[in-house]
Amino acid sequence: MKRRNTDHYLGMDRAITRRDFVHGASLLASGTMAASAFGGSLARDGGPATYPPAMTGLRGNHVGSFEVAHQLGREGRTDWRTPTKPSEDYDLVVVGGGLSGLSAAYFFLQDNPSASILILDNHDDFGGHAKRNEFQIGDRTLIGYGGSQTLQEPSGYSGIVKKLLRDLSVDVDRFETAYDQDFYKRNGLRGGLFFGEESWGENRTIPFDIGYFTDYIPVAPSDMTADEAVKLIPVSDEGRTELLRLLNLKENLLTSVRGEDELWEFLSNISYRDLLTKHFGIGHPDVLRVFQDLTGDAGAGIDSVTAATALYYTGLPGWEAAGLPQAEATEPYIHHFPDGNASVARLLVRAMIPGVAPDGTMDELVTTRFDYSKLDVADSAVRLRLESTVVHVEHDGDPATSERTLVKYMKDGQGFLISATNCVLACNHSIVPYLCPSLPKSQREALSFQEKTPILYTSVALSNWRAWKELGIGAVVAPSSYYVHALLDFPVSMGDYSFSANPDEPIIVHMERFPHLYDQDLSVREQHRLGRYQLLGTPYETIERNTRAQLAGMLGEAGFDPAKDIQGITVNRWAHGYAYYYSPLFDEMYDDWDDARYPHIQARQPFGRIAFANADSAANAMFESAVEEAHRAVSELKSR
Repeated sequence: MKRRNTDHYLGMDRAITRRDFVHGASLLASGTMAASAFGGSLARDGGPATYPPAMTGLRGNHVGSFEVAHQLGREGRTDWRTPTKPSEDYDLVVVGGGLSGLSAAYFFLQDNPSASILILDNHDDFGGHAKRNEFQIGDRTLIGYGGSQTLQEPSGYSGIVKKLLRDLSVDVDRFETAYDQDFYKRNGLRGGLFFGEESWGENRTIPFDIGYFTDYIPVAPSDMTADEAVKLIPVSDEGRTELLRLLNLKENLLTSVRGEDELWEFLSNISYRDLLTKHFGIGHPDVLRVFQDLTGDAGAGIDSVTAATALYYTGLPGWEAAGLPQAEATEPYIHHFPDGNASVARLLVRAMIPGVAPDGTMDELVTTRFDYSKLDVADSAVRLRLESTVVHVEHDGDPATSERTLVKYMKDGQGFLISATNCVLACNHSIVPYLCPSLPKSQREALSFQEKTPILYTSVALSNWRAWKELGIGAVVAPSSYYVHALLDFPVSMGDYSFSANPDEPIIVHMERFPHLYDQDLSVREQHRLGRYQLLGTPYETIERNTRAQLAGMLGEAGFDPAKDIQGITVNRWAHGYAYYYSPLFDEMYDDWDDARYPHIQARQPFGRIAFANADSAANAMFESAVEEAHRAVSELKSR
């Protein structure tokens, strides 16, 4: 066995994570060490509250967060032992503590300042996909994100979303200076390609950007020509010839399609693979293999992603060959807190539960340690109860005339029953038919249509980034590798938090995987479902080994030592990740996104005193959608 493939070389024997527990839960000893670095303890019973952002290993849909829900949805369990009389009563109960659920509670409180509100979430941290990851390396705290990433193009947000950000004192102009837009260029860090030994027979990192990072990260321009780069790609000579032709295509090959609107319509109704094979004359298996998974967070391969998405969103080659006009400049992708949109979730929580953190600016909040023991206290108007999985929601009587709702949930193996005048279900649509079986059949079917994209966001803390500097890369795409994408974290400094200033300082590497099945004639929704099963069935140890091996293969020639240089790994597993966005290749499309025939419109119809939020309700996995759907849900309750 080659030395670089051994567990010892990869550092699998290094005690930096909590893989000694089943699928990533922590040992008490290592958990206590991790918390003490942040001034707390991980004791759960009778001791100080945990500090979830500092927990490493398997996070996101962590162990303990989904088992009860799976018993409900997969096994059909309904015999939950709960009291017959409610133990608590609220004006509003929100099921789901993600950005949409938190926003719904916030909007309701604005309309009803004296309201009592309870937010229930099945995870051990709030924010949903807006997850904060922290690492301690010596006396330095690194802050990263494990989900919802950026406030994308905020100038185009609706008045509702802009007002919420203003209310929370989020100054979007601040990111113009907080984000070091010259970082990659100043350090000579380009976009690159990585071909791994397991799939391509050798490890090869090539500092050449095929266009993937053009509108994403302001990487340094490559000083390598397409011809020079293609010569290094480990494919056949025939494959290299065809790949080079694709990269150099300038001539419009779709002249039969007249008009820009007609062109986008055409590109939206064929796959990127069909564009290559049927219209560009690019069909060599080696070329298709290079691009097959480079569709990023679309969560499917080039056979199932539209040509429009691949060209416009992912930046794959072929823009000019498709006859598209010069792309208009877009708002730079810089509106990013060090912890992603977790800062927005934290601002929402602090606004409703002031005791969790002192008042301060959005910059000051970045390094503020929240007191989780204050999230759920009896004298607070708003309470946020974690590790609480709702198993049943119903009206107390006829939904048309009922004055309250009844909510059953499980926490620490014990069942509870509470009541509320109103209820917002801000959880995944797919679980709602099991939570609320009294919904009309057509609505349950519409809710079940949602198949979210499974996502693996892995944060890796490195002691230094010298190997990246040596190779001259800041971000790579990796065809056929475990992770399709890896980059040095966004260079953002805010308040007391400073991004890594030089290659000798610690840094976080962000890695992304979107499990799916390529070229099997499956719809995107079917691929999402199978990818979710794959993700949930993968042990943490397997994920860690793949993480270490890919970084070692990508950076090894520049002296990277995975056993020494990797200081921490946090795997954010989102089996139900991005909300499903309809595809013209597989779904019926209508002119109006609010057309009543769409499943998401049917799914979100209010049911008595129960309203629906979450980005699923918009069929759009964007921050602004989550907020807008929360506002709509609260408005529906108000107008009842």
